[in-house]
Amino acid sequence: MFKEYTQYDGLALAALVNSGDVSAKELLDAAVHQANQINPKLNAIVHRFDERAYNAAQAGLPSGVFTGVPYLLKDLSFSFADEPITMGSRSVNIISEKDSEIVKRMKATGVNTFGKTNTPEFGLIITTEPKAHGATHNPFKKGYSSGGSSGGSAAAVASGIVPMAGGGDGGGSIRFPSAWCGTFGLKPSRGRNPMGPNLGEGWEGAVADHVITRSVRDSAAMLDATSGAEIGAPYVIAPPDGTFLQAAMRAPRQLKIALHQQPLIANTPVDKEVLAVLEQTAKQLESMGHEVVPAEPNINVDQFWHDFIVVVCAHTAFTIDNLERDFGADHIKNLEPQTYNMALLGRSLSAVDLAHAKHGWHHSQYQTGLLLEDYDMILCPTVPTPAVKHGVLPPSRMDEMMMRSAEVLNKGFNMGRYAFSSGMIEKLSAPVLGKMGFTLLGNVTGLPAMSVPVGMTKKGLPIGMQLIGHMNDEATLFSVAGEMERAGLFTKHAFESRMKRY
Repeated sequence: MFKEYTQYDGLALAALVNSGDVSAKELLDAAVHQANQINPKLNAIVHRFDERAYNAAQAGLPSGVFTGVPYLLKDLSFSFADEPITMGSRSVNIISEKDSEIVKRMKATGVNTFGKTNTPEFGLIITTEPKAHGATHNPFKKGYSSGGSSGGSAAAVASGIVPMAGGGDGGGSIRFPSAWCGTFGLKPSRGRNPMGPNLGEGWEGAVADHVITRSVRDSAAMLDATSGAEIGAPYVIAPPDGTFLQAAMRAPRQLKIALHQQPLIANTPVDKEVLAVLEQTAKQLESMGHEVVPAEPNINVDQFWHDFIVVVCAHTAFTIDNLERDFGADHIKNLEPQTYNMALLGRSLSAVDLAHAKHGWHHSQYQTGLLLEDYDMILCPTVPTPAVKHGVLPPSRMDEMMMRSAEVLNKGFNMGRYAFSSGMIEKLSAPVLGKMGFTLLGNVTGLPAMSVPVGMTKKGLPIGMQLIGHMNDEATLFSVAGEMERAGLFTKHAFESRMKRY
């Protein structure tokens, strides 16, 4: 078996296959061995199709930038033909009839997909603890969250099972688990990667699919391969000047960076160790020749969370209705309480409510745009705290009881509108929304944003810092991240340190 498997990123592994030094089968052997050894402890992978991957390796994978590299996909928006998709739900088990467009493009790079990774139900919360599959453990500390909703993918990458895995980001779901698992995660600009053919956009454009990786250049090379408008795309954005991989390999110009320190969710404390890493990162960027200046976007934080919740609840109701229509009531009869209630809230809203929320999003886009007139990018924490223990972020039993009662109370009474007007929604969503106080900005505005693994707590948990760029300018983000990585600022991966004692 290829024992040096974890020492290489995806591009380097593909180069070994291309040179004939290692075969695609040998790489898959190594990945399967890692998965068999590690996944029982982590619960990162929830569906395996090893035999299919071995058959693909034997038949000959497409010739591309990642030929032969073992790969995993998040079990949410990535449809992989003839394999099941559960979306983290006890109610859903659908066999995909065809590949989604982004999966087609990923396959063309030559990756060898052998499984699907864990995700919370419908990707609705930022910790991967679904009732359907159980919790994914943080690779650095058992019993702690891996983040979400791409928590399974981040854990699989951080632990050395694969060098990269597919992820999606609607409120921070690539960046959030990347920060808590110590990986690199970039959310592309709105419209950069395809969402179809079943969707034109997710959550009014908040969702973007891409990858979670260990190296910056793997993320850049995959974005080169997958980006571009598809048939019927609602957004057609400008291609980069050159390639993203070239951008990742070159030093950036001298940049002026806004230091954003105030979460955009009210009453959200920022952990002292996170603030210390933020200060350290600002100084490191300054030592590289960049200018870092404190500056905040002028956004109404009370309206900001409300607008986001309205959009997500409306789309949750849409998703549940579609599942019931297309696959029958059995596919929605066993939803988790928070999913059911978000759908209930979505049904209680009007088209005017959704229009008001989208107008609020425009205000946030405009105010962020004003800030970025004077700055090249924004620096802030990815998440206000390090990873928390399992059971902290999902609804408590008491909260679930309150949610279940809503089904009864809703008969003849608009429980959804009452929940908004009474402050109940703000109370129940605060633990999750507070953790998203820095990541949501990238989703609401559509701006590209990335989490870089540059800090550790005294207890050995990763801390990520976020950089948000100008629209359509992933290239500058990749350049900065590459510069930081080459300077040795990235922290060690879990399999290099903590996993040895896991």
